[in-house]
Amino acid sequence: MERTLITGGVGFLGSHLCDYFVRKGHEVICMDNLLTGNMENISHLVGHECFSFIKYDVTEFIYVQGHLDNILHFASPASPIDYLNLPIHTLKVGSLGTHKALGLAKEKKARFLLASTSEVYGDPLVHPQKEDYQGNVDPVNPRGVYDEAKRFAEAITMAYHRSHAIDTRIARIFNTYGPKMRLDDGRALPTFMVQALKGEDLTVFGDGSQTRSFCYISDMVEGIYRLLYSGEHLPVNLGNPEEISIVDFATEIIALTGSKSRITCKPLPSHDPKVRQPDITKAKTLLGWTPKVSRKEGLSKTVDYFKKKISEPLNR
Repeated sequence: MERTLITGGVGFLGSHLCDYFVRKGHEVICMDNLLTGNMENISHLVGHECFSFIKYDVTEFIYVQGHLDNILHFASPASPIDYLNLPIHTLKVGSLGTHKALGLAKEKKARFLLASTSEVYGDPLVHPQKEDYQGNVDPVNPRGVYDEAKRFAEAITMAYHRSHAIDTRIARIFNTYGPKMRLDDGRALPTFMVQALKGEDLTVFGDGSQTRSFCYISDMVEGIYRLLYSGEHLPVNLGNPEEISIVDFATEIIALTGSKSRITCKPLPSHDPKVRQPDITKAKTLLGWTPKVSRKEGLSKTVDYFKKKISEPLNR
């Protein structure tokens, strides 16, 4: 039985990975400081013989008893509402946290997979974005705390690979969605879902012409799993290349929910990326991976989750 540590394992993506790796027969150790995660995401795993939870801040020295085969480093605020409110912690977990997690991988001789992000490309001047594009990032803009934290995390991951022969992977993750997303996540999908289901106007920033590409959670988890067991050390884009404008996406959400909501526009935030679309040629070639779940199917599954969450007493 392989032992796998997942940092940030109580978060949206991390908790789905905990589920997946337990199903694959791994002994999973979930580590999270609960700063942005929700224990409800893993409550069904508590007590499982192949699962354990450690409340801990990975910016401190990390100790795990026994051997480890894999470390998946997903600890980090990931939504704008979080990293703008927690800028220093975001930088610390991307730098100190990644350093500590890599040190543990060195000690345990474990595979290491870094959860990076499409935000390393910044507001891209190349479209779609390929792994060899070096990005257009402003380090002193408020969004820079997340962008630069992940860019540093990639750099130190490659340094450990080259200097200490750590078996590393880097996943550049594009917009991902599905059940377990927070209602107050601050990103377009949960915001639109909540507004539409409550009959409120959907808030679009700018004229809504900026684009995003949305990947359903089950596809993303499968891509991460395949990358972990690949031999690729350089970054690999994981995401759904089907691009849509934000205003068209808002219209889809209104139609899906049967809402009477309208669309209202507000000024575009500073340095909000105008386009976002992954080139996944590398993932297709190396991993044999492409997203399988259509946006229509994925959104239908996700809206059911949001309906349930909104109907709960604390969310009314």
